[in-house]
Amino acid sequence: MSSSKFDIVVYGATGFTGQLVAEYLAEHYKGDASLKWAMAGRSKDKLATVRDAIGAPADTPLIVADAADPASLKAMVGLAKSIISTVGPYQLYGSELVAACAADGVDYFDLCGEPVWMRRMIEAHEATAKSSGARIIFSCGFDSLPFELGVFCVQEEARKVFGASVNRVKGRVRDMRGTFSGGTAASMRATFAAAANDPSMIALLRSPFALTPGFEGPKQPPGNRPAFDQELDSWTTPFVMATINTRNVHRSNLLRGFPYGKEFVYDEMMLTGAGEKGEAKAKAIAAANTSEKMSSGGPKPGEGPSKEERENGLYDLLFVAIAPDGRQVRAAVKGDRDPGYGSTSKMISECAICLLRDTPDVPAGIWTPGAAMQHKLIKRLVDHAGLTFTVEK
Repeated sequence: MSSSKFDIVVYGATGFTGQLVAEYLAEHYKGDASLKWAMAGRSKDKLATVRDAIGAPADTPLIVADAADPASLKAMVGLAKSIISTVGPYQLYGSELVAACAADGVDYFDLCGEPVWMRRMIEAHEATAKSSGARIIFSCGFDSLPFELGVFCVQEEARKVFGASVNRVKGRVRDMRGTFSGGTAASMRATFAAAANDPSMIALLRSPFALTPGFEGPKQPPGNRPAFDQELDSWTTPFVMATINTRNVHRSNLLRGFPYGKEFVYDEMMLTGAGEKGEAKAKAIAAANTSEKMSSGGPKPGEGPSKEERENGLYDLLFVAIAPDGRQVRAAVKGDRDPGYGSTSKMISECAICLLRDTPDVPAGIWTPGAAMQHKLIKRLVDHAGLTFTVEK
């Protein structure tokens, strides 16, 4: 690949999340002459306005590219070693870009939480990507990187303590302050609309193994209603992002050759506490956070919380690996920013840097970020993106 190409092109840099990604690169890699990056979007004037607003150098390259103009996407891809795309819903605006990256051997990163679209991209483009040398990496934000790597870390600890990984892990949200992105809500709306027009999508949406073509594992917990968790002594309530996170965890297991076993069972819920208060809270959250209601709320695409709100956000995730004899090991993943915006923009940026600099030999294909980059990505997220990974006793 020509050394004259940009290392990273941020596509969608005039959108709210894309602007945060560009701002992160401008701030944290300021003066790094070895990193060549550019901003891309539909309007050169708007790109210039964003460039100036975020304090990026005046000579930051600007590329005009539009999802409605496949030729412009191909031209952008031809200038890049890798593309970070924040232009969603991906099922509406992402297919041509993935196809172009796969065909041209260009690496691709996104924030996708749309499992049916991802499955269709895997089926359509994985063979092409493997042939061209492209690494296509979905879900590099809050869905689903902290969860995929949380399972990875707790299984690493299980191997140390038990001598082997276990086939049962629970993912539990202990605390989360902030908001899901407007893009997440828009993606949910697009998915519901698509499923209404194509009922065949419904079975795939419901399948925990939607992202593991050719492999169907054991029955998984439904996670669709409040329940008391005896092992954790707490009420739990459904976690709206579980429908994408669990699929990515199972794909990660498949991509790595089933280190968790083919009978692996994984679910995600939110902890609400014990007793009557915990039960009442679980039921209240479940009533408020149905996927349908989540899809109609939150910021609109292109909008989001203030800098202060992003910086005051956080998340605290617990992962419990349970051995057949009942013994447990636990790991926690915490983030220091609002999950949907502040933390996500740092994570996807560091995924792109990690593949470029720390793990350039990752084989071609369609990956989850944790399966592709593993320990080196964890180190980069800890060093640069405000995440912590700890074993809890």
